[in-house]
Amino acid sequence: QVQLVESGGGSVQAGGSLRLSCAVSAYTYSKSCMGWFRQAPGKEREGLASLYPPYGGTYYADSVKGRFTISHDNAKNTVFLQMNSLKPEDTAMYYCAARVLSTCRSRISVADYGYWGQGTQVTVSS
Repeated sequence: QVQLVESGGGSVQAGGSLRLSCAVSAYTYSKSCMGWFRQAPGKEREGLASLYPPYGGTYYADSVKGRFTISHDNAKNTVFLQMNSLKPEDTAMYYCAARVLSTCRSRISVADYGYWGQGTQVTVSS
């Protein structure tokens, strides 16, 4: 069974940092490309970063490159998204997703991911 549970969202002032976590079921974690996405009200869901836990390879969207970092902890089957220098436009619901039995692609596309967590809200105030 594929299970993805996000945590770590909250409210922060501009310039601050947050770290999101995604706890993943063991089978899914070892065989999937893991991605982070976000969706702001009235906007399409946007791919931010992806990571393939067996090898640790990562990809980033240009919009977050240099500010956000995706990482993982194999012992805990967990993927993280460290977000620094947050801006009000980063306000959104953030989702963890899995592309099961596949490696990652450089383009982080919603259509490639079949399993999603429930999301965690991030609000950045100016």
